Amino acid sequence: MSVVGEEGRSEFVIDLDELVCEGARRMLAVALEEEVAAYIAAHAGEVDERGHRLVRRNGHARQRTVTTGAGPVPVAAPRVDDRRVDPASGERVRFRSVILPPWCRKSPKVAEVLPLL
Repeated sequence: MSVVGEEGRSEFVIDLDELVCEGARRMLAVALEEEVAAYIAAHAGEVDERGHRLVRRNGHARQRTVTTGAGPVPVAAPRVDDRRVDPASGERVRFRSVILPPWCRKSPKVAEVLPLL
């Protein structure tokens, strides 16, 4: 059994922080992909006059950093091409993520704590 010195402990803490951040990034990416997949599946039967789906995947948005309790997490949110039109307003329907809104740069928990600091 070996005793880890201060240098070894600080190296472990850095690796632990990176591990937590990477885990948070992966979990967020999976959750966003599942949210988009469910949205597309819910509207899979809607097609235009040529038989093309009105709701489909459209790659990923530019990567942005979201500040979370686990630290800054880089996120590339999936995009949806929704070509449906709202009959009441005449405007196109747009997919909005409940998990990560387009304007979000800080998690709500972090935003609540920052004014206190």
